[in-house]
Amino acid sequence: MKSMVGAVWCGEVGHAISFGMAVYTIVITNFGHPERLVHFPNSLLAAIFLGSLVSFSVQIFFAFRIYALSRSLWIPCICWALSLFRVVPPNVILFAFSASEPGPELLQRWGPLFIAIWAASAANDLLIAGTLVYLLYQRRSDTFAGTTAVVDKLIRWTIETGVVTSIASVIMLSVFVAMRTTFVWLAFFVVIPRYTFLQLPFGKSQLPCRSPSCQRAQASKLHHACSILSLANVKSTESGGNE
Repeated sequence: MKSMVGAVWCGEVGHAISFGMAVYTIVITNFGHPERLVHFPNSLLAAIFLGSLVSFSVQIFFAFRIYALSRSLWIPCICWALSLFRVVPPNVILFAFSASEPGPELLQRWGPLFIAIWAASAANDLLIAGTLVYLLYQRRSDTFAGTTAVVDKLIRWTIETGVVTSIASVIMLSVFVAMRTTFVWLAFFVVIPRYTFLQLPFGKSQLPCRSPSCQRAQASKLHHACSILSLANVKSTESGGNE
């Protein structure tokens, strides 16, 4: 789990650095040369790629948590399919056509597909958040008294981060539809991977205490709570089968 959080954090940092380089290239390096703005800079393509990987990694992780809690593949498979739809088509299109096709024409040509991709991503965030809240609340009575507060915290984090990420995706989608060629939507695009990373309950930014020992203790409690929830679900499934 720690390795995954570290990898996602590195991807989010790389996304921020690449986007900063893209802004510097567009605003400073290409200042006074509007003809250079026809094509997307490579740093912007790298930022889009890393941002999609961050969102993909977090979404498939929570889809797996849904499977661990429910022992059903229906909703996780839907989430995984939407996550693949979020990461594969846009990167293939951008890396295949951005070098030869001007940016405005590229957005005009593939705009409906990008709209569908971002709409699917927002729907996926809501589906994951809603399903996790339902499963966590359903299993809340099966946990020990000492972990009930931790489960309640997981529910609050799921609602807060899932809704915020979905709202940011919907705003970016609305701005893209209304002002596609102004690139105002990039301002929302750059913050969505950060919101997605904050969905991880083991991220340091989610832990309220500052000391490393306190953070490790809270992360251990959260991991213990998730393990108990999964174990409780397995036991209930086995008992239902025996009956």
